[in-house]
Parts: sequence; structure tokens; C-alpha cells
Amino acid sequence: MSSITSLKHYSALAVGLSTLLAVPGALAEDRVQVIASFSILADMVEQVGGEHVEVDALVGPDGDAHVYSPRPIDARNLAEADLVVFNGMHFEGWMERLLGAGDYEGPTVVATEGIADQGGTAAGDDHGHEAHDHAVHEHESHDHGEHDHAEHDHASHDHDEHDHAGHDHGGEDPHAWLDPRLGKTYVTNIRDGLIAADPAHEADYRERAQRYLADIDALDTKIREQMAALPESTSVITGHDSFGYFSRAYGISFLSPAGLSTEAGPSAARMAELIEVIRANDVRALFHENMTSSALIDQLAEETGRPVAGTLYSGALAPEGEASTYLGMMRHNARVLHDALAKPEADGKSGTETQHDHEH
Repeated sequence: MSSITSLKHYSALAVGLSTLLAVPGALAEDRVQVIASFSILADMVEQVGGEHVEVDALVGPDGDAHVYSPRPIDARNLAEADLVVFNGMHFEGWMERLLGAGDYEGPTVVATEGIADQGGTAAGDDHGHEAHDHAVHEHESHDHGEHDHAEHDHASHDHDEHDHAGHDHGGEDPHAWLDPRLGKTYVTNIRDGLIAADPAHEADYRERAQRYLADIDALDTKIREQMAALPESTSVITGHDSFGYFSRAYGISFLSPAGLSTEAGPSAARMAELIEVIRANDVRALFHENMTSSALIDQLAEETGRPVAGTLYSGALAPEGEASTYLGMMRHNARVLHDALAKPEADGKSGTETQHDHEH
């Protein structure tokens, strides 16, 4: 091989290699750049978007979106995004301010659009909404004044005692994803937002969303079976008041030292009230939450002699393991509750065994 031929040969190889190395970057640039406010939404976007999306969560796994303070880099990342997804219902009190302060001019998805909060329940009985095109907005047009929540009485959460310093939920429970039937509304809203941002892959988004919705239906059926094994009027204690939707969906009473937000600690009167409730009622177990301090629950356990039966996930995914996805998080919560509280006759175990090990 002559030196000229050799040079041409190696030049061709170099060009080919450089092209191959450039492909991943090019593919990444072609993906829809999505910013989600917190980890649960980010996972939902990934499930619907698949290989067509690149998703970043402003508040990552184990992070508390109630108390998050946006950083300057968040505004810069938002300006480069193709789509922004957030919960709404005042869950991220900082999100509207972040959008207003930055240069982002693209569409946004309010994942709870179509879920009317009425003391923690959705409007009507139909949770299987299949089309929510109105959930996709240009961010300048977000006018939440249409939602009048003054009618909702949540006095039992002692909100007057808490200064949420900009993280107030406005008296409504924003944790609607904890009812999987309402989680389906999140998915359809996200699907429609991705289609609006990337219509070329509409068919893929619809197909992936349909499979995901079927998985959520199967999960809901499984959780109902597990919760049916629990004694009637079962009550449990968690770190903050986030399980209202789960409670209404599956018939379990959740009590907590804190209110809807995690920002302020409970009053001494609230702690004394809970201790009395635990002692007077069949509150069989207490549960930590992954994104709240364990100190309050540990204190209640010490005062009442009730066991801490495990960790539940409400507002953030785990960094790894089963609870690192939305479906996995819900499966984990249902299993931990079932294992700690199921009636002995439901699974053939003795009363001692159903108190189970508390290493979850």
C-alpha cells in the first residue's frame, strides 16, 4: 500500500470514528429536553417519553420539594428546556416564581390539571381521563385565580400555627399521585405535553402512555387486594400529612404530627393530641417518611410503645431500589403497610408474625 493510499485509508477511518463518537451527542441534542419539578414527575416523563426525552428533576430523589429553594443554575437550565412539568396545587410554591424570573418561554404541563381538589378527592367518579389537552400551557398564561380553595376546611391540620414562608399549599392537599387512579391523569397530561412539544413522535408517546396506564391499573388492583386484608378502621402515623389521597382510595386513616407542609414542626399540643389518639385507638404502627425527619416519629414511638414499622415514600422517590420509580414506590408502600398491619387470618400468620420484623 502506497503512502498516499495509506494516508487516505487512515483518514477515512478517522472520519468514520469521529462520526460514530458524535452520534450519542447528536441523539441527546435531538431529544426533548424536559425539566420536571421533582423526582416522581421526572420518572413519569421518562416512562412516557422513553428514548425521545432527556429529563432533569429540580428536586431529586429523597429531596423535599416543600422547602426547596431554586438556584441560579435552575433558571439557566429552564431557559434551555423544551418542556417544563410541575405538579401544581401549590405543591411547588417556588415554581411560578422561578418561571417568571427566567427566560423560559416554552410550554408547561401542570400535571394535576383536571383533578379538582375537594378536601382531597377528585371531582366526579371518573378517574380514567384519557384526554387533557388543556393541561399544556404557555407559561405566561398560568392564572391559578380560577381555583377558589377557600371552601376547604383543613382546620384539623393546624395550619394557623405554621409559617410556610412561601411554601403554603393554599389549604389543599397536592399529593394527588398517591391515588394511582389520579396518577393516570398525570400520565395523560404529560403525554399531551410531550406531543405538543414533539409532535413527530406522537404515536410513540401514545403507545408508551397506554402501556403505562395499563400498568397503573394493574397496580391499583393489587393494592386494593392488599389493603382489603387490613382490619377495618386501621390508623397509622406518618411524618407529615401527605397520604390523604391514598387514605380515601384504600380506606386507611393516616394521622401525622405535621400538616400538609414539612417546613414547620408540630406544636406541643399537636404531639400530645397524637399521643392520646395512639393510646386510645387501634394505632398499631408508626412509619417514617423518606423525606422528613425521623425524630418526630421516633419520639411518638418512645412515648407510646408502638413500633416503627418501616419507611413510606410520599413526595420523593428513593435514589435506588424498588422505590426509585413511581410504580415501585407505590408497590413498596402497599407492601410495607400490608406486612405491618394485615389481619392474621388473612395470610395464615400468627399475631406475633404479622407484627413482622421492622427492618423495611
